[in-house]
Amino acid sequence: ESGGACRERAAMAAPTRLLEWVFAVYFLSHIPITLMIDLQALLPGAGIYPESLTELLQWYAVTFRDPMMIQPPEWFKSFVFCEAFLQMPFFPIAAYAFLKGGCKWIRTPAIIYSSHVATTLFPIIAHILFHDFSKSEHLGPQTQRERLILLSVYAPYLLIPLLILFTMLYSRQYNHVEKRKKK
Repeated sequence: ESGGACRERAAMAAPTRLLEWVFAVYFLSHIPITLMIDLQALLPGAGIYPESLTELLQWYAVTFRDPMMIQPPEWFKSFVFCEAFLQMPFFPIAAYAFLKGGCKWIRTPAIIYSSHVATTLFPIIAHILFHDFSKSEHLGPQTQRERLILLSVYAPYLLIPLLILFTMLYSRQYNHVEKRKKK
């Protein structure tokens, strides 16, 4: 193989490698966020979490006007349940695969994960944009600006999974089909 072909392949792989690092950081950061913050929506007032973490959740909910985390609707709890029991076990596996890079075996699980997460984010985003929070017990976004600020908190959890999905579907590194030799 010529040096030019090697450099060309390396240049094509560089953007994918950068994305793999972004994905690895996303999954690594998702582990403590899920364990320390998100799961509080399933276990409110259970005395499981230290006061500092419950105060952090309260601060977040007030600052970003997110009543879903303080008093989650049942549909939202179902998403957090999926995060805890379906997604959480996947986070360290995905982090490992993307840190290592080029692990083709992660393609199908990453497609399943990213499709699932992106699908759950659409009702959350619709709720943020269109729900009448004036009837909420806990303060929700009242203005369009406040809705957009809260949306900006959830947006990465839609955008990065979509980026993972498109990378798995369209990157030559993950979607390479080997051609069989004709006899």
